[in-house]
Amino acid sequence: MIFSILGRYFFRRYAMTTMWFLLGVSGIIFLADFSETARRFSDLEGYTAVGAMVLTLLRLPQILIQTIPFIVLFVGMTVLIALNRRYELVVTRAAGISVWQFMAPFATGAFLVGLMTVLVLNPLSSWGQHQSLTLENGWRKTDSSRAAFLPWIHQMTSDSDVIIGAKTALEEGTMLIDVALFHFSPSGSIILRQDAASAKLENGYWLLNDVNETSPGEIPRHLDEVRLPTNLKPEYIQERLTQPESVAFYEISRKIEIARSYGIPTRALETQFHSLLSLPFLLVAMTMIAATVSLKFSRMNQSRSVILGGILSGFVLYVVTVLVKAFGSSGVVPPVVAVWIPVIVAMALGATILLHQEDG
Repeated sequence: MIFSILGRYFFRRYAMTTMWFLLGVSGIIFLADFSETARRFSDLEGYTAVGAMVLTLLRLPQILIQTIPFIVLFVGMTVLIALNRRYELVVTRAAGISVWQFMAPFATGAFLVGLMTVLVLNPLSSWGQHQSLTLENGWRKTDSSRAAFLPWIHQMTSDSDVIIGAKTALEEGTMLIDVALFHFSPSGSIILRQDAASAKLENGYWLLNDVNETSPGEIPRHLDEVRLPTNLKPEYIQERLTQPESVAFYEISRKIEIARSYGIPTRALETQFHSLLSLPFLLVAMTMIAATVSLKFSRMNQSRSVILGGILSGFVLYVVTVLVKAFGSSGVVPPVVAVWIPVIVAMALGATILLHQEDG
């Protein structure tokens, strides 16, 4: 069907509608994020309107990826309702073409959108996130209190047990800003707290600058510089601070192997990997949900309750996938099960509803 004249026509209609939706949603995201960027950073030294536009453009792919499932849902509903109102689907079905045949171009289009998202938009998003963080850190050097907290780092040596936290990281995690270090005794109690303006990872030690030390029962003291022995390597810090969403699809497998070699939990990376693998099938499921509420012919307008039901169904599916993804990242559910079960159930449910509507 998809290679026939009618199939190519349906596919072309789907592709054009998708393009317009992507352009429209991208424009809305750009305006909203640019306004938020200006609000958050306009009072920082080094901020410029051109820089804010560049920052927004760099973050645009990351935000757009989050909206792709809803774009596909609305594109499917829009195209099918438009074809119905112009009697094109009516003629198609009267010619003896089943719903499974004329839905093939739309399902193929959704699958291709998923592939483009995984293979093109995701790597672009990863690159944009790294560049945007570099730009943000350049603005925040004069006001690091705006930075978000990073994951805590646990360092254990033969002489010390230290937990390290920081507000921001530069130079791929080897330079920490606004650092707090908690030293623990073998019994687990805190014996020393160090607050440093910065910490630089050197060969075999952390170089702490502008340090305030506090010990239980002792007067706090200030030191200009402290060297804290460490067995951590720059590669470990980079892997520990890696956010799964910031890793390109082509690099996730390598990141998982590296993280395992350092003993770092890989559940979040594995969940992200399977989430990207399942995205094309999730978009096909969204298209099938759109079909279940858009194929019924209406002379004037589609029932608002039916359309609302389709939107709510797609929203519920998206929320469930995000929720179980969190379960997979935390280890509550195996990553493969957490990611693929909702997609398979959604596709099966959509196919069941279409079978009931079309074949009785």
